[in-house]
Amino acid sequence: MDAAAQTDPHDIKALPHDEFYAKARAILRGVQTVIDGKREAVEMALTVLLAEGHLLIEDVPGVGKTMLARALAKSVDCSVSRIQFTPDLLPSDITGVSVYNQADREFEFKPGPIFANIVIGDEINRASPKTQSALLESMEEGQVTVDGRTYVLANPFIVVATQNPIEMEGTYPLPEAQRDRFMARISMGYPDATAELEMLKTRETSSPLAALEPVVSGVDLQRMIGSTRAVFTSRAIEQYAVAICQATRSDRELRLGASPRATLQLVRAAKARAALDGREFVLPDDIDALAIPVLGHRLIAARRAGGGTSALSGGSVADIISRIVAQTPVPLSAS
Repeated sequence: MDAAAQTDPHDIKALPHDEFYAKARAILRGVQTVIDGKREAVEMALTVLLAEGHLLIEDVPGVGKTMLARALAKSVDCSVSRIQFTPDLLPSDITGVSVYNQADREFEFKPGPIFANIVIGDEINRASPKTQSALLESMEEGQVTVDGRTYVLANPFIVVATQNPIEMEGTYPLPEAQRDRFMARISMGYPDATAELEMLKTRETSSPLAALEPVVSGVDLQRMIGSTRAVFTSRAIEQYAVAICQATRSDRELRLGASPRATLQLVRAAKARAALDGREFVLPDDIDALAIPVLGHRLIAARRAGGGTSALSGGSVADIISRIVAQTPVPLSAS
């Protein structure tokens, strides 16, 4: 297994600020050679990676969801696996299975693809709810339990999952507990005309993904994560994040508000965004910018405006979050 998986994260020293910034820029530049014209989506993906979260990329087929996941994984020199979710996929196909070894006359555990630093789950909502739930324990606790035995996963452990909108044929909506374990949900969107023309020219004869080389090692990634943890968050910023999440739980237009896990992940993501911006402290702007991607997929509207909204855009839920953020006062000591 990769060295990063065998290293105790508490023994890893954080990178110096300038070295962290240089390596983060290198990852962004590398991924952007593969994903044209989607800087915000690339930055959000790296934010989640550094915040030790899991990323859900939702959009229509063909816009580069899987390509973004693969490019991000290839930029880091650590173990990577890919799971293609299908209706007939079984939980044991993800976690692994115990096989009887006739020579030793005992059962032997064969690890599944979940045992990697970065796991790409392609079209996760095409699998049955039973198979989707196989990821629950691994995403929250960094371990899997098979036949009564618990196996610890690699560190760091990040799931980057893609899914098609639930309106698409042959999809199963992710249960609330599963969605809540993803730190953020992003959409790729269609490229603009310039980026699409450039794509036609550059990909006629070669694939940019094939030329992409790792720019940081697994240990470097752990040190970058350590630097992200060290970003300062004032008490006022924490109060601001809590106030926003508390407001979602009492809002009349929401049937399900943000969980305490969402509050924790909102602050973690804000630390990563601040670090990527070259700062060693979190600003209210970080919380504001991340509120929709971090909270949007966790909330459920009490009613659908106009008879229904698209699950792809987040529709009315995004509008509700924007209103709550605008109405929540920023503590004076945080601004």
